[in-house]
Amino acid sequence: MTVLLEAVAVVDIAAECAGTESVGLLAARRPWTWLRRTAAKLLFEWRYGVHTSEFVHLEELGLAHKDRAYYSPANWMTLRRTLARHEVGPDDVFLDLGSGMGRMVLEAAAGYRFKTVIGVELSRHLNEIARANLKSTRVRLRCGDVRLVTSDALDYAIPDDVNTVFMNNPFGGEVFSRVIDNLIESVDRRPRRVRLIYFNPVEEARLLATGRFRPVRTVARGRGKPEVFGSTRVYLLEPRA
Repeated sequence: MTVLLEAVAVVDIAAECAGTESVGLLAARRPWTWLRRTAAKLLFEWRYGVHTSEFVHLEELGLAHKDRAYYSPANWMTLRRTLARHEVGPDDVFLDLGSGMGRMVLEAAAGYRFKTVIGVELSRHLNEIARANLKSTRVRLRCGDVRLVTSDALDYAIPDDVNTVFMNNPFGGEVFSRVIDNLIESVDRRPRRVRLIYFNPVEEARLLATGRFRPVRTVARGRGKPEVFGSTRVYLLEPRA
């Protein structure tokens, strides 16, 4: 622990956990648990040679909208816990909708043999940070084709070879519904199975209401009954019979 804290400024530890009331309560009630989790996250930042920990409210970027969430990165190892390496083949394509500073893009490109990894991010500022992270990372990437696209998810044409989609609660309401409709249209246009990995699945009811997504598994943080925040749910979208 001493070595890690010498390498990472304490102010960075605070920055990693700023932005949510629940994290503040954890720090107050169980400081060693908070410190252990935060140090582990920042150790991944150091290992990858990147900066993805910052919380950013969309008001700061001039992009505030009632259906869009603030930037908060998914936990490191989220993909590792939900997607086995043998489930990914050399022709598979990964898409992160709301890729932020590129944490899950990097995890997908480094940990799996995807043919292509795509990150789509509304904020040009966050996407520039993601590009810098892609250039600076110390980790060897297994995927040689990584694309970072600055676009509103509503305007982005989902490629018809995408078969793994990741979302960290980037938007809700009508925006969520329209993006999911676009994904369904892509599958109906070019029939294939698509895995949806949904971290913090706030809009699960809207997703299941389409009648097209089948829950496959849930990976929860800690023990006990899974809660929405902190859990990851995997769904399967299949072509119409």
